[in-house]
Amino acid sequence: MIHESAYVASSAMIVGDVRIGAGVRVLHGAVITAEDGEVTVGENTVVMEHALIRGRAGHPARIGAAVMIGPHTHVNGSIVEDEVFIATGASLFPGSRIGTGAEVRINGVVQVNTNVEPSAVVPIGWVAVGSPASILPPERHEEIWKIQRQLDFVGTVYGIGPGVSMRDLMRQQSDYYGAHAEDHAIDR
Repeated sequence: MIHESAYVASSAMIVGDVRIGAGVRVLHGAVITAEDGEVTVGENTVVMEHALIRGRAGHPARIGAAVMIGPHTHVNGSIVEDEVFIATGASLFPGSRIGTGAEVRINGVVQVNTNVEPSAVVPIGWVAVGSPASILPPERHEEIWKIQRQLDFVGTVYGIGPGVSMRDLMRQQSDYYGAHAEDHAIDR
């Protein structure tokens, strides 16, 4: 459902169980897809060019009101509360939550199952990991990995256990996305 006062650019794609609130702006090249889980975008939120918002099974994407989703941003199964600023190129992974008034700056990363507190800032290029989030610069990879490996990235994102080969994982993903081979565009 797209509210009558919302604007969706002609080159944006909206797929599946997506709810877009009043005053929302979805700009060119943005993709909002709920093929695997619902997506809700709150009022007066702006989704900039080439952003991706994806709902996941068990991890719906819920974007609050008055949120900025920057260009080339990846919001995948994340809950983003009201008045949050997500800058260009940021990546939010399934099970993450961004608290009210927080900022994830340019190319910031919020890992799976991570909770960024209200009004917190993930600096440019830094990584938030854990719950509550530790916010670390990328050069502290060993510390990030020590926390991240406990967060079950593969299970959260792909729903599989440890030890599944990349070949088997990609065969599963190929089959899943192959289900769209016969899809076609519809007029709004």
